[in-house]
Amino acid sequence: MSVSSPTRIALAGFGAWGQMHARAISHISGAEVGALLCRNEAAKAAAREMLPHATLFTDYETMLAQCDCSIVDITIPNHLHAEFAIAALESDRHVFLEKPIGLDLKSCAAVIAAAERTGRKVAVNHEFRVSHQWAAVRRFAQQGAFGNIRYQHFSLFRHPFRQGAGGWRYDRKLVGSWILEELVHFFDLILWYARENGLPKTVFASGTAYDGGHFDNLVATLNWADGSLAHVSQCLSGFQHHAQLEVSGSDGSLRTWWSGAMDRTEHPDFAMMLKRRGSDQVETCQIEQSGEIFELKANLENVVDAFRAGTDDFLGPQEAAQAIAVCLAAEQAAATGEITPIEYLDHA
Repeated sequence: MSVSSPTRIALAGFGAWGQMHARAISHISGAEVGALLCRNEAAKAAAREMLPHATLFTDYETMLAQCDCSIVDITIPNHLHAEFAIAALESDRHVFLEKPIGLDLKSCAAVIAAAERTGRKVAVNHEFRVSHQWAAVRRFAQQGAFGNIRYQHFSLFRHPFRQGAGGWRYDRKLVGSWILEELVHFFDLILWYARENGLPKTVFASGTAYDGGHFDNLVATLNWADGSLAHVSQCLSGFQHHAQLEVSGSDGSLRTWWSGAMDRTEHPDFAMMLKRRGSDQVETCQIEQSGEIFELKANLENVVDAFRAGTDDFLGPQEAAQAIAVCLAAEQAAATGEITPIEYLDHA
């Protein structure tokens, strides 16, 4: 893949989030959207206005067969993520894949196997990992600012989900669950922050069910073999978008929060306070900017650079599948009311 000519990206899906991907790509030096999969008239109209030079397709197989793009960026509804990723890999393209990888671990394993079989790469979009705010927590953990992490509390209070094109986000067959749709981000961060603790062994959860069978309000507790724990809560019946994280270790602690009118706001409020290991002082950490619209661009740019260079400097499906395993166990725990073992892929 030559860096002297534009890296052409095929964008599969052009709903609200797909359009955010297109805007992010437009700001990446040496990258462009060359092909678009648009499956309804509203998406086609938006594509003609935003990307008049991109080739429009209504059929995914045809796009893969005819476009000259080296990367496929997949932003369609959740139930198609694994299928579309595998098809792109088998067409000899790298893949930038929206979370979740799939709706179950079998789908995740199939994507991992396809990447290994084809020699192509898959980067999963957990954009918080490149955030000036949320990634700073991992850096502090690596520096030993907390000592051994013993406790995490991650909470989300937000407005109900948008329906999505055709109401897919409210259809369990298409979205999987609202745990996979949103909490997968938080579970991924929690596992990342406490990587030195190993993986949590069990989860207990409870929630209130929406008419469609989803848990619109959920609380879950993860437990590690070393006695550390993480408490996660999600309220999807609130207003605006507010997230808060508290981390405490054997020698230090941190509190950070993010608040905006919506999840894609350009002007959120956020802050971070840290009490370092061995210090009695609480310091306010400076954060340049924070928000998924900035983080999406940063993550896409990092991934494009890694694909060009042939490196693996991104979150791959093996590690991303760990958060999927936690989501599935949390849903089972909430449904049964029982402490549930978390079953991971053997090589994830």
